[in-house]
Amino acid sequence: MRVCVIGTGYVGLVTGACLAHIGHDVICVDNNEEKVKLMKSGQSPIFEPGLSEIMQSAIQTGKIQFTTDLAAGVHHGEILFIAVGTPPLPTGESDTRYVEAVARGIGANLNGGYKVIVNKSTVPIGSGDWVRMIVLDGIAERQKTLVPAGGVPSDENMPEFVAQFDVVSNPEFLREGSAVLDTFNPDRIVLGGNSQRAIALMQELYTPIVERQYAEDKSLPPVPVLATDLSSAEMIKYAANAFLATKISFINEVANICDRVGADVTQVAKGIGLDSRIGNKFLNSGIGWGGSCFPKDVAALIHTADDYGYEAQLMKAAVSVNERQRLIALEKLQQALKILKGKTVGLLGLTFKPDTDDMRDAPALNLIEQLNRLGAKVKAYDPIVSQTGLRHGLTGVLVETDAERLADGCDALVLVTEWQQFSNLDFAKMAKLMNNPVIIDGRNFLDPESMVRAGFQYIGVGR
Repeated sequence: MRVCVIGTGYVGLVTGACLAHIGHDVICVDNNEEKVKLMKSGQSPIFEPGLSEIMQSAIQTGKIQFTTDLAAGVHHGEILFIAVGTPPLPTGESDTRYVEAVARGIGANLNGGYKVIVNKSTVPIGSGDWVRMIVLDGIAERQKTLVPAGGVPSDENMPEFVAQFDVVSNPEFLREGSAVLDTFNPDRIVLGGNSQRAIALMQELYTPIVERQYAEDKSLPPVPVLATDLSSAEMIKYAANAFLATKISFINEVANICDRVGADVTQVAKGIGLDSRIGNKFLNSGIGWGGSCFPKDVAALIHTADDYGYEAQLMKAAVSVNERQRLIALEKLQQALKILKGKTVGLLGLTFKPDTDDMRDAPALNLIEQLNRLGAKVKAYDPIVSQTGLRHGLTGVLVETDAERLADGCDALVLVTEWQQFSNLDFAKMAKLMNNPVIIDGRNFLDPESMVRAGFQYIGVGR
């Protein structure tokens, strides 16, 4: 099938590359010329395991193209994905100006033939009908340019393609760091729309994935496909992320109680996770959630509830717990070192989670800010940020090139991101390089006994 993906961030680029990999003809559109030039060369502008490889393969087979020409993408695609950013506004609501601009641009460039316009961006509930309205506005603006000055619209300058499109909501459930894996091995595919024709085309598009042709385990039953109305599909995305964020906040609340009563939250999480009604995923306590999805989506759902006269108390509590949790590492540093002024603290990891270069709303940023405020010197080592030279506008922190340089002269370390590489560090050597071998394990990632043998005073969260 012919596909156009507009926007090449985490969602758009992964979607486009994976659809090309399974055999569709894809054009990815972005308004950033430098980014498009980079992607044409086969390089990914983001770090995502496996993405560069499938991009390069698709380029070689001619299945994917990159352009800044929106009209070319719209003319090419039977299915048009809107995958631009919807960053949060200070009020908590989503900034939909980029979605609006793309929808208007699609309307201005429709060239006849039936199209399915797919909301892949996480958009406010009700955006499906809104996008349809904006596309129609774009068509109307285009029509004005087709009518001679002072003329009257006629059948000749009012083409039949005006209403030959439908809007579908197809939310993504990708985890940064495993987005390619998740695309080929989804738990479910959600399709929201009011047109059976559009839903059928989307099901055809995803058939190779539904049938597990590219899955790790091809023997699994077909991927469940849930067809809903537009608003329900949009709500599913927000509700899923809000639930997962709440689950993390819950186990962090339990961890804080465990710290006070002498229980081990890792054992508690294991015990409750064996209950099939609860499950063991997203029960890892630590210094809280961050990134581009959870904070934005929970805030947007709270704002939507407020708009409709309902106070989402549980979700507000989950946000409050998470904000407080980010200071847990700071409290534990103060307990171990007392006064932080004049002390040197090293952060193991900067990104909000492993296997990504994303620093959006990363807990490390809060730690850096607070440690600077208290007069500490802050150093950091991150496998991606240190390696690529990316600084993401970081201030108040010295980014080291390896873990041993980080440890040298530190009064304490804080494990902020649970990169797998950190389990293989020479902690015994690092302890000897430190002024005071203390480590705060902000993700309960390390083995306490091993750390003690390496010479550290080990402090976990809820342990």
